[in-house]
Amino acid sequence: MVDQIRVGIVGASEYGGIQLVHLLHLHPNTEVVYVGDAQLAGKKVRDVFPHFGRQATLKIEEIDVALIAERCEVVFFALPHGGAFSMAPQLLEAGCKVLDLSADYRFFDLKTYQSWYSLERSDEAIASKAVYGLPEVYRSRIPKAQLVGCPACYATASLLAIAPLLRQGLASPETIIIDAKTGSSGGGKDLKPHFLMSEAGNSVAAYGVARHRHTPEIEQVCGDLLGHDMTVQFTPHLVPMVRGILTTVYATLRDPGLVREDLITIYRAFYQNSPWIEVLPGGTYPQTKWALGTNRCFIGIEADPRTGRVILMSALDNLIKGQAGQAIQCLNLMMGWDEMLGLPQICFYP
Repeated sequence: MVDQIRVGIVGASEYGGIQLVHLLHLHPNTEVVYVGDAQLAGKKVRDVFPHFGRQATLKIEEIDVALIAERCEVVFFALPHGGAFSMAPQLLEAGCKVLDLSADYRFFDLKTYQSWYSLERSDEAIASKAVYGLPEVYRSRIPKAQLVGCPACYATASLLAIAPLLRQGLASPETIIIDAKTGSSGGGKDLKPHFLMSEAGNSVAAYGVARHRHTPEIEQVCGDLLGHDMTVQFTPHLVPMVRGILTTVYATLRDPGLVREDLITIYRAFYQNSPWIEVLPGGTYPQTKWALGTNRCFIGIEADPRTGRVILMSALDNLIKGQAGQAIQCLNLMMGWDEMLGLPQICFYP
């Protein structure tokens, strides 16, 4: 039997933190010994989130880096952007493994982070050691990592659809267009007028057009896959549901003679060692409902001989595979465990 590792979660008031408390509480190899949140300190988890029931007896504490370092072997940050980079260095020095759900350690170049997030940084040496936590692309790097920058939800959905296309040189990179749709939980718990149900209900709306913060994150990994810089056109939309992302990617094929079955074969070969990716059979297109509450990503593929384009569709749960679940998938790899350990595999249906 594997000894449980002692895990801490910094930030419990946001949806990502809530998901971490839930998933790590059920994980057979982890013991949650610390939950910290400045807003909720002094309250029990079950009192703030009654859906956890009587089992969640842990008390939420003030954020104390020295205490976290003393108590925890692994620390997850679920704070807003800018909250992790001031504390992570001390925890790393103490020997903790750190996984950050914010954008603080996602970027290969801190200048990109500073430009898009308007936050000054001077921790290049620490940030340069971070590994981008997308296992399906960087699986070989994650087990050696001490610091993981966990991908954004939109970036995860987009990159999983695009990665085989770029790695195999199947499409012209400059033609890639990403159309993505997410539920209201993607905007977090802060009160934002356009995310209120009275605004978002019975409506579909684009937002962050041509300037969404996940764009440079998508571009940097695409560039890494290609070996040179590239740009993508990315437009997100809010749809009237709570959770889930459906991404549709359009690109012009370099070989217009490629048919759907060829592309499905290529994608299945690319993801043959990726147990969380389900490449669907021809004519079957993903639905967010299939991924709800799981760490799965469903990918559908279509080729249009009339336009010479490929249409790629991916569906996932933005709070699980797009956030907390993927972070735990990375933890499993870092610890040498089965990457599916402790993570939900099948949705409730309907």
